[in-house]
Amino acid sequence: MKKNSLKTMVFAALFAALTVVATCISIPLPGNGYANLGDCFVIISGALLGPYGVLAASLGSSIADVILGFTIYAPATFFIKGVMALVAFLISGRKQRKLLHFIIASVLCEIIMVGGYFVFEIPLYGIIPAAGNIIGNGMQALFGAVAAPIILTLLKKYGIINKIKGEL
Repeated sequence: MKKNSLKTMVFAALFAALTVVATCISIPLPGNGYANLGDCFVIISGALLGPYGVLAASLGSSIADVILGFTIYAPATFFIKGVMALVAFLISGRKQRKLLHFIIASVLCEIIMVGGYFVFEIPLYGIIPAAGNIIGNGMQALFGAVAAPIILTLLKKYGIINKIKGEL
C-alpha cells in the first residue's frame, strides 16, 4: 500500500470520527428535526478526500444514527450521506475547492439529504408524515448549507486544508 493511500485512509477515519461527534452534538429544532454540524463534515470530507471521503461520510453518519437510537435510519443514512459526499467531491473537489463551487455543492447536497429522507420515510410512515418531516430536515439542511462553507473557510484560513492536502 502506498504511503499516500495510508494517509488518506487515516484522514478518512478522522473525518468519520468527526462526523460522528459533530452529528451526536445536536440542537433540537421545532418538530422532528435537529441541527448539528455532521453534514458539514460529510460535505467537507467528500470534497477533500474523494472516494475515501464518501466512505467516511457514510460510515460516520450511520454510526451516529445507531448511537443516537435512530438505527432504522442507518442504512438510508449510509446511502444518502455517501451520495452527498460524492456530489461534494464531483462539484467542488475537482474544482480546486473554490468557495463558490463549495457553496453550490453544499446546497445540492442538502437538497439530496431532504429528498433522500423523504423518499425513505414514505414506506415507513406514509406520504403525509414523511412530507411533514421535510420541515425539520429542511431546517437541518439550511443549517448545514450555511455552516459547511463557514467551517471550510475557517479551515482554509488557519491552513488546515493545505496541511491535509499536503499530506495526501
